[in-house]
Amino acid sequence: MIEPTVTIASPGARLRALVETGEFIAAPGIYDGLTAALVESTGFPAAYVSGGAASVAVTGVPDLGLMTGSEMAAHVSRLRAMSSLPLIVDIDTGYGNELNVRHTIERMWRAGAAAVHIEDQQLPKRCGHLSGKSISSLADSVSRVRAAVIAAAGTDLMVIARTDALAVEGREVAITRAHAFEDAGADMIFIEAPESIDDLEAIGSSVTTPLVVNVIANSRTPLLSADEYRDLGFTVGIYPAVTIAAAAGAVRSALHQLIANGLPPVDGEGPADLFEIVGLSSWLEWPSQNGLVPEGRTAG
Repeated sequence: MIEPTVTIASPGARLRALVETGEFIAAPGIYDGLTAALVESTGFPAAYVSGGAASVAVTGVPDLGLMTGSEMAAHVSRLRAMSSLPLIVDIDTGYGNELNVRHTIERMWRAGAAAVHIEDQQLPKRCGHLSGKSISSLADSVSRVRAAVIAAAGTDLMVIARTDALAVEGREVAITRAHAFEDAGADMIFIEAPESIDDLEAIGSSVTTPLVVNVIANSRTPLLSADEYRDLGFTVGIYPAVTIAAAAGAVRSALHQLIANGLPPVDGEGPADLFEIVGLSSWLEWPSQNGLVPEGRTAG
């Protein structure tokens, strides 16, 4: 008897369902298989693939738009193979004009992204919490967002429109751009780097489309709890640096200890602990669970 096919919702469909609940969605940043496994096993509902973290971890360059669309698509594919969580992916400015945006959307959908966010910066772009940004014209920015929306039609991929206008031209312009992106069909809006509770309140009360907030310690936006962001009108919180910043600090400390006294820290994870994070037991048990040759023996 042939068993009925089980239909598994796509990552985009699962993210849409999460957004529709109205609950605040915390999406920690992931940048490799280990952090992907840790975020999923901790119980978060989604994860964030930061362009800045990818630039640092994958290509070893700062977040200045130097990482290519091909490199980012390959990065997302590797993370998707490791994690079943819906992945929200940073695609910078879409890596070019409207045709490039279409190509990027198609690649990200094939790579397994649940959502992408596209921004209105001019090249060379930079991390949204750095100074010296410049933005494209409203017409060009809306056109790229609309290209992303059209390219994503027929899929479950969500399009998040990001504006960096707040730091460049002020809150009023940023909210005006947000409304233009809503009209262009964006599924969510992301006004980057609000600098005060007043900014957050104004954004939350002015934009009806689900809102994204970028939460980075030691940076521009006020650090609030998930409940506080929700109460201000935000639906998704991305935490791009929470894993990579913690890793950088711990690695730097361990290396200083090693060079100082010739010994590694003894309070870290051992090999078995690390391998278990990425499924050691399930791999070792798989042969016997499926009637295959037991470990250490050959078929006789």
